[in-house]
Amino acid sequence: MNVNELEKFVPVGSFYDVKAQLQRHVYDRSLACFAQGDASRDAIGTWEQVQKRQRAVRKFIVKAVGGLPSNRTPLRPQITGSVKGKGFEIEKIIFESRPKTFVTCNLYLPDDMQGPRGAVLLLCGHAEPAKTYEEYQRVCQTLAQAGLVVLALDPIGQGERVSYPDDPAVTWGCCEHDYAGAQCQPLGDSLARYFLHDAMRGVDYLCSRAEVDSTRIGVTGNSGGGTQTSLMMLADPRVAAAAPGTFIMSRETYMWTGQAQDAEQIWPGFTAAGFDHEDILLAMCPKPVRVLAVTSDFFPIEGTRRTVQRCQRFWKMGKTPKNIDLVEDASIHSYTPRLAEAAADFFSKHLLGKTRIKPSDVKLFPQKKLWCTESGQVRGEIRGARGVNEENVARLKEITQRPTATKSQTKAWLKRRVMAHRQPCPLNLRIAWNKTVNKLQVSAGFWFSQPNLCNEGLLFRSLKHADKTSPVTLAIWDQGCMSLKTHWTWIQKQCQSGRAVLVVDVSGSGHLEPNPFNAASPRQFYGVLHKLQDDLTWMDDDLAALRAYDVLRAIDVIGQWSNLTTEGLHLYAHGREGLYAQLAAPLDSRIKKIQVVGGLGSYAKITKARRYDSSQIKELMLRGILRYCDLPSLRSV
Repeated sequence: MNVNELEKFVPVGSFYDVKAQLQRHVYDRSLACFAQGDASRDAIGTWEQVQKRQRAVRKFIVKAVGGLPSNRTPLRPQITGSVKGKGFEIEKIIFESRPKTFVTCNLYLPDDMQGPRGAVLLLCGHAEPAKTYEEYQRVCQTLAQAGLVVLALDPIGQGERVSYPDDPAVTWGCCEHDYAGAQCQPLGDSLARYFLHDAMRGVDYLCSRAEVDSTRIGVTGNSGGGTQTSLMMLADPRVAAAAPGTFIMSRETYMWTGQAQDAEQIWPGFTAAGFDHEDILLAMCPKPVRVLAVTSDFFPIEGTRRTVQRCQRFWKMGKTPKNIDLVEDASIHSYTPRLAEAAADFFSKHLLGKTRIKPSDVKLFPQKKLWCTESGQVRGEIRGARGVNEENVARLKEITQRPTATKSQTKAWLKRRVMAHRQPCPLNLRIAWNKTVNKLQVSAGFWFSQPNLCNEGLLFRSLKHADKTSPVTLAIWDQGCMSLKTHWTWIQKQCQSGRAVLVVDVSGSGHLEPNPFNAASPRQFYGVLHKLQDDLTWMDDDLAALRAYDVLRAIDVIGQWSNLTTEGLHLYAHGREGLYAQLAAPLDSRIKKIQVVGGLGSYAKITKARRYDSSQIKELMLRGILRYCDLPSLRSV
């Protein structure tokens, strides 16, 4: 056997199916959380208990996204133009949700304005033009022709708010959202923090307009706009009525689709706390809610129906049983004309106090005609305009100006992060085979890091030291046992010096990489590992923390492997996946030395960078680490 053949040889072999184990581990944990959440909601029997849960979920969501920026900064609204429509006028508005964070909007004002009236905030889904997208123009015009004031708002990374307009590597929408979202993670923030705050400032702007009754403001949106609508339902008590579209379902039904979601759609710890989409609806009770859905959505209609049905009893407790309903259309994922009509009927009734008169036809405008800027992009036109990257730089500065965490505080936090959610179990080390390769003895072994979660490794020793008790260098690098050629010279030198080398495949890496169960390859954007990290984030966990625990368990394995000793133990952390060894090192006193070659270098550097290497970034983020330390300072902990 040569090195090329050795890389392809799976140590665990036919002993255990490792390709499905990480998915099973994550899904089993998720199912337990879903059951806990159902049980806690099933136990609600009084209106007082409903209110208590409302307070709990509102407090939780704000904390989970990292807290909210100040809403006391001036909006500084500008009206950059107007367009006349049939029965309404559209004002082109730019306001600052945060200083120098410019939000581009279209404000629809009905012609028959006679004093303040109800208004609707329209939050856009994943369409590149955002507020000017034909589908959303149709919704806005339908609402405006019903007599409602409507504010349609461009979200981050879409419409006129693209942060990388000239960079093909970071495209609009999903790509930009996850690119910026990853940079939020080390700060302990979620991209949802900024989506939610922008929407709340949209309500602030509506409240500032004389045409709007601030007690009668509703919110709607579909897809990603349904996400933002849900966040508003959870966090902003000013919302008087809500029509979330093509988003409400259940976490369990979406989990089984195998699909990932955008960074702003992942709310850290929400599932672990027992919350689900039922709590999004419950948060609004007894106010009016109309859930909008399509029957052929990738958001499972079965989850939508179950969630609405299970929540109806809460409105009965609130003595407004008719204030919640579900409207479905036979369509694929979209805010269909029928759903737009249903939303207009709903908001007319609850915000205007009247039955809607069916509007005449909708006339769509060329998208450019509705731009608030001349170029169609804030960045490059408005000097000093900020995006999420600039927000993160300021956020990092804010965090670093706080009192520095002590070494003991940092170590305690890191230990909680790595050890939480883990299930100890016997290692049950098995030696699968022993071979000789290029004058080195190679032993293949595997063990259980957690119940039903197998790790594996290749142990290398010089033939002349094979019968002696050897100190070990534990090696963690990209793709583990599948990447030996690159490190072969280093392995040989270590063995010649009298040390043994244990190369480990941590969960989901190397030969343990999961089989694909969606359209992307496992390590690609939106691939299996991306999706499983999403599920872990919902449970307040990180793949990086889980893999750091794997490293600690590999050290335990050394103590059970014949002719090895943990005395004089070294860690060799190479490349980006060497991160897991760096995170484990402060937590085990048996580690006497760690050598770091390459790798991430610094979380702060990634957070501040306008451009960074985003490959497999989901597997590398440890949420909240910069509130305590960074990788360079971790060595001294």
